[in-house]
Amino acid sequence: MMDVLLLADLHGQYGKLESFQIYDYDAVIIAGDITNFGPLEPVDSVLSSIEVPCFAVPGNCDPREIIDVLEHSDAVCLHNSWMALGKVTLAGIGGSNKTPFSTPFELSEEEIGTIMTRLVGAMEKNVHNVLLAHAPPYGALDSVGDDHVGSQSIREHMNRFDLICCAHIHEARGVTDIDGVKVVNPGPASEGYGALIHFGSEPKDIRIELITV
Repeated sequence: MMDVLLLADLHGQYGKLESFQIYDYDAVIIAGDITNFGPLEPVDSVLSSIEVPCFAVPGNCDPREIIDVLEHSDAVCLHNSWMALGKVTLAGIGGSNKTPFSTPFELSEEEIGTIMTRLVGAMEKNVHNVLLAHAPPYGALDSVGDDHVGSQSIREHMNRFDLICCAHIHEARGVTDIDGVKVVNPGPASEGYGALIHFGSEPKDIRIELITV
């Protein structure tokens, strides 16, 4: 029904983007860290080079001003927002829960919880319901050593979705299933990693392929 390319963690390294064009997809979604603490000037032209509809949220390494850049670009900024695309509803939350590194776009769990509560209350329930988040839910693709560093607030709301597309933890590339909810981290696009997501016509018919260019 619809094929989507999921990218994340470009960190200002855009050289691999063109290589993803060997795949066929109907839309691109970007799960944050488009830049590496800036600069923001290249973002508009980078997003303009994507020839299909593009939806993005910022990451914790993006300056907060990137929201304004995204909103004035050819992409759709999904931070604290949602949109229905046929039988797929996309909701988005950018930034991350607190880290030890005081990166530019961090939110408290309370702030994340407020955004998530608003999103799940407002969004249109669809055949496929997708959360595009930079931070992973706690306990899913969020391990750093022996520690889980994902968001507790995203975890609390994840059962309202069929799929969570996340990033943030470069080493946690993969696909997992938590209580019937698929979670995918495509790995850093700066290194040529991504994922293709195929949404079928029936609920839960979501197939994910990790790709490398």
